This record gives sequence, C-alpha cells and structure tokens, in this order.
Amino acid sequence: MQKYLSKLSTAALASVCLLAANTDSLAQSADQKTNIQIYGSALQYKGELENQHFEADRLEWGGGLSLNRYISPSFDGGLHLTYGSTEAANPSLGKFDAQLGTAMLGLRLKMNNGKILKEDAFIGPYLFVNGGGAWVKTDATRADGTVQQDDKFFTPAALGGAGLRFRFSDAVSAFIQSGYMVTGNDKIDGYEGGGNDRFLMHNVGLGFNLGKAKDTDADGVPDRRDKCPDTPTGVQVDKQGCPVDTDGDGVADYQDECPAEAGVANLGGCPDKDGDGVADKNDQCPDEAGTAATNGCPDADGDGVADKDDKCPDTPAGQQVGADGCATDSDGDGVADDKDLCPNSAGPADKGGCPELDARTLKLMEEKVRFEFDQARVQDGYQQLLDSIVVALEKYPDHVLLIKGHADHIGSEEYNQALSERRAQAVKDYLVSRGVKNPDRLVTKGYGETQPLVKVNTRLSKARTATARARNRRVGFELNTPEMKINME
Repeated sequence: MQKYLSKLSTAALASVCLLAANTDSLAQSADQKTNIQIYGSALQYKGELENQHFEADRLEWGGGLSLNRYISPSFDGGLHLTYGSTEAANPSLGKFDAQLGTAMLGLRLKMNNGKILKEDAFIGPYLFVNGGGAWVKTDATRADGTVQQDDKFFTPAALGGAGLRFRFSDAVSAFIQSGYMVTGNDKIDGYEGGGNDRFLMHNVGLGFNLGKAKDTDADGVPDRRDKCPDTPTGVQVDKQGCPVDTDGDGVADYQDECPAEAGVANLGGCPDKDGDGVADKNDQCPDEAGTAATNGCPDADGDGVADKDDKCPDTPAGQQVGADGCATDSDGDGVADDKDLCPNSAGPADKGGCPELDARTLKLMEEKVRFEFDQARVQDGYQQLLDSIVVALEKYPDHVLLIKGHADHIGSEEYNQALSERRAQAVKDYLVSRGVKNPDRLVTKGYGETQPLVKVNTRLSKARTATARARNRRVGFELNTPEMKINME
C-alpha cells in the first residue's frame, strides 16, 4: 500500500507541476458559481483493533464526487459523496473489512477572500466542516475465526479539516485535503464499548468550474476582473483586460504608431527627443528643436525654410521666400517680390521693378477721346484708339491706368463735374467690355471744367467758342506704376 501511495502522490505532484508550467493562474470568480470535484479518497481507521492515523502504509483508497456552490468570497457550500473501504486486524482480538459510503453537506471557509489572500492567488488554503451520514457494510471476525459481525447499517457522520486548492484557470483546479471524521456508533469494526469509530479521510483530485463568465468585450477577461470592459474587438489585452502597452508609455499598442519605443500620446505614442512636437520618426533634425513646418528642423529667421537648407538665413520677418530661403523674385529682375511694384513684369530697381513704357505707349497715352456737347457716349471713331489702349494694358499687366474725364465751361460747376465723371466711366466700361484683365487697375476721375486744354473767353458767344470748347470735352489717360504715383490732382 505504501508503494501505491507513493506512486499516486508522485503522479499527482507531476500533474500539478505540468499544469502550473503551461497554464496561466487565474482566480475562480463569482461568475462561475458551480464547481464539480472528482477525487481519490483514502481512509485511516482508529478504533479497538488498532490506530492507523498518519501511518503512510495504512491507506485504503476509494473515490469521491463533490458538487460545490459559491456563496461569497469567503464561503462555499457543497454536497460531498465518497465511497471507500477500510480494514484492520489485531492478533488478539480479530479483524474486520468494511465498505463505507458517505453523503454530507459542507461549508468551506476560504482564505482567498481578498482580505487574507487575493482571489486570484494560485494557492488557496481553506478550512471545512461537513455533516451527514455514512452507509456501512462490515464483516468482522474474532481471533478464533468466529463471526463477530456481518451487517449493513446507516450511521450519522461529521468531518472537519483543512485543504489546499491550486487554481490553474477559470475552469480547472486541483486540490488536496485531510479531515477528521467521527461516526455515530462503535460497531464498524465489530467491537463496541471503546468509543465510536473514527477515521482520517484524505482526498486529492481535480475541480471543474461550470458555466462561462460574462465577457462583454470578448477579450477573454471576465467583466468582473476587466478594468477595461470596452476594449475593441480583436485587441490584445493583459490579465486585467486592458489593451497591451508594450513600451509602457500609456498608449495601447493598437493605437501606438511606435509600440516598441516609449513616446507621448499626442504624437501617437512616438518619442520626441528634442521636444519640438515633431515625432522622431518624422523629424529630420531629431536632436535639435525645430518646427512642424520645417519637419522638426530649426528655422532661425522664421521664413519656413530650415536653416540647413536656407541660403539667406537672415531674411526679415514677413519676407516671402523661395525653396532656398531667399526672397522670391518672380520676374527675375533683381527686385524681390515684396518690394517689386510689378512682380510679374521685369523692370529696373529705380522704377520699383516695373518696366518703363516704350515710346509708342507713351505717345498713345497722349491721345484723347472727344465727346459731343453734353454727352458721355463714346463715339465709334474712338474705338480703335481704345482698342490700342487695351493692347497696351496687356503689355503692361501690372500698371494702373488713370482715366481722366473733363467738360467745357457751359453749365454749372456741379453739373460739369458729374458729366466729366460719366465720361471717364464710359471709357472704362468700353475697355472692360474689350476684355481688360483685372479691371480694378482702371481708375476713373472726373475734373469737371477745372482743367481746360484751351482757355476760352466766356464773354464770347457759344458759336465763337465752339471749336475751343470741343477740345476741352475729353477723356485723357495716364499709365503708371501700381503704387499710384500718378497725378490725381
């Protein structure tokens, strides 16, 4: 029997070690309240014939089944059924051989209640007390071979003791326990009068939790233990149900653009050694603080071109620059765009970067559009002149054209002022109708009767002054630079 016990103990220990090495240790929870245990059960007798307690070679093995129910973190209740055999012999008195089946209700006090040990501890000590009855079939004979007792009967029984439970997963555990059992009579061994028969009961086996714990986010961690119950489907989680954060930077791997390097949350979990707000993986100058606009590189003059690429590192603030960091010069005339009055037309610096008007255009600007008396309509005979001005405006796209309206002296000053303005506007409308680009550069101004080309003697009759007055009814032109350095007086 001792060899048999040694082999059984060795096998049980090997099973425990194998499970411990290959399975995560998780705590049984209130989500799985029912547990079934299957186990081997051994009895050690103490009575009139002998005392087998704690004798390793005096074990009689049987089996058992328990149905346990979770009550609270501290207590479990259970129904326990065992069946086994026991025997003893005394040369002077005789011997007996009995089969013993027990049915008991029990209460277990667990140390894994969160106060003594954590609920998810691998090892769980406990105390238990069971009460119920035992069915007995015994065959006892005297030393001389005569029958002492051959009987079947039922007797009350109680069992109390301690055990250890080993949790391998939410579903599987192992246990080993020993208890002291007293029975309600003294005839199991066939001899009465020396006190009721008593036994040590040793159980070793496996337990299986029934049911499935609630796991709302389906991450494998029950809701009761899940500190992150809303984890997205498919995300790898730790034992607490929270997304894995390999680099420990507070950004879960599934959201971390740099899961192997600790970084900062606002950069997707990536590091930023120079603290410039540009992640190192995107920072062309990771050891020097820079700006996002220059990919993390410094830009001393703030022109948007990194110092390492800036050929003009001292550009004034607000200066528009090109890819090389130098002021842009769209027309290539040597005058920077921000100072060039005509950035799209090459011209000398002393003219503000604007081209000088050629002789033909200058002569064209001396032409006049004449009007009939008290009229603001452009006559057909001047359309060719105005079409030539449209061509000149296309040649000098950055220049401004001042359209100056005039009237003769007939009529009130107020009337003539309004008439001159209408004449200037009529010319502008014609030019716009002929497709002048950017009509905002056509500026109109009326001068009324204040700037006559020909001085007229107002005391003379209209007939005698008609020719002179016709010359004064006109629209003139001035083409100049966009800064409006033109005669507006």
